[in-house]
Amino acid sequence: MAKAIWQGQVIAESEDFEVVEGNVYFPPGTIKEEFFESSDHRSVCPWKGTASYYHVVVNGSRNENAAWFYPETKEAAANIKNHIAFWKGVTVER
Repeated sequence: MAKAIWQGQVIAESEDFEVVEGNVYFPPGTIKEEFFESSDHRSVCPWKGTASYYHVVVNGSRNENAAWFYPETKEAAANIKNHIAFWKGVTVER
């Protein structure tokens, strides 16, 4: 079981997940959508593709671009397509 926690709130939880480069990627549908807002931020990984981001919002506190995912991946990263990973103070326990 993996859990993503920010501000004491579990924001994602799953028995199934992928680990890539030390990051836990949660499958689509395992995040608690009420804590996520879309972001216009993007970044590019040469072997995974272009990442899109979410802001994480808990109890009025907003963590800018704290979650990312790849809506389209390069072939080598197909196993994490649309999976969500975290950084910027979001704790992931497994």
